[in-house]
Amino acid sequence: MNVLVTGGTGFLGRHAAVRLKTLGHTVRVLGRNRRAGKALEAFGVEFCEVDLADEARVAEACERQEGVVHCAGLASPWGKYADFYQANVIGTQNLVKGCQARSVRRIVHLSTPSLYFDYRDRLNIKESDPLPRPATPYAATKLLADREIERVRQLGVETVSLRPRAIFGPGDNTVLGRLLRTAERGALPLIGGGHSLADLSYIDNVVDAVVLALTSPPGTLGQVYNITNGEPVSMRALLDRLLPKLGLRPRLYSIPFPVARVLALGMELFYRLARPQTEPPLTQYAVGLMAKSQTLDISRAREELGYRPQVSLEEGLDRFARWWPSRTSDEWGLGPANRN
Repeated sequence: MNVLVTGGTGFLGRHAAVRLKTLGHTVRVLGRNRRAGKALEAFGVEFCEVDLADEARVAEACERQEGVVHCAGLASPWGKYADFYQANVIGTQNLVKGCQARSVRRIVHLSTPSLYFDYRDRLNIKESDPLPRPATPYAATKLLADREIERVRQLGVETVSLRPRAIFGPGDNTVLGRLLRTAERGALPLIGGGHSLADLSYIDNVVDAVVLALTSPPGTLGQVYNITNGEPVSMRALLDRLLPKLGLRPRLYSIPFPVARVLALGMELFYRLARPQTEPPLTQYAVGLMAKSQTLDISRAREELGYRPQVSLEEGLDRFARWWPSRTSDEWGLGPANRN
């Protein structure tokens, strides 16, 4: 199959591109990171330095493609709504137009479980549960992007949407990377004592879901699927398992959620006024993610896609820990040790 991967130089996109190429597909990626694109070319992947804001070039990239994996987007707890709208909504609209114009058969769309977040503990969330008001510009614009995907489905393009939670693995500098960079400085705060439950997704398992969604049966079309490892773990237990693998012994201390949220609010106000282009070191959204439990029900993905997490949380942490010290030489997490 000829497959186009948008956001192909991002964490999920590049891993998906390499796997699809390994499976024998002809893979083209769109992205803006030329260095990452060159690294992908070494695997036989075609790299196109294209911004999804460029409608004409996006349409050209869709030429002769049978499937599209749409990973591109702006994901951040902080930023201007206009920037999120341009990346997540306009970019998706341009991709949808290109797929229609070039008769692309199927789009696998990467949605987000951020749509479920509302500063409350929520366990075993189903795809059919009512969505709260979006908590961030990212969530708000991804919801609009989801609607664009629904619209193109009604116009005849096959679609399957995935909502993977907290993707980690070799090449991840955000989900676990942020925690470890703080831990390496010698102290790590635990909001609410670290008792909240987190649902993580190892990168290879998410790529498995992408591969399944590209060729899934008719009953899956138009559906949304939660994707995780299916192994919820408290933040404290996660750190107790990960930090020893890296020889890190930071001082762990607890901050009550209300106190942390007030601190984050103060930082946000200061940064909006004094440093509007810079993300604060702590945001209300980040505090909420650390303090509030959020776990997803993945039974629909198991039953309809045939999704089975092949890499356990423990094995995923081991692989990540082996990569982390070598990240400067294997920046993208695509080295030989990480192709399993």
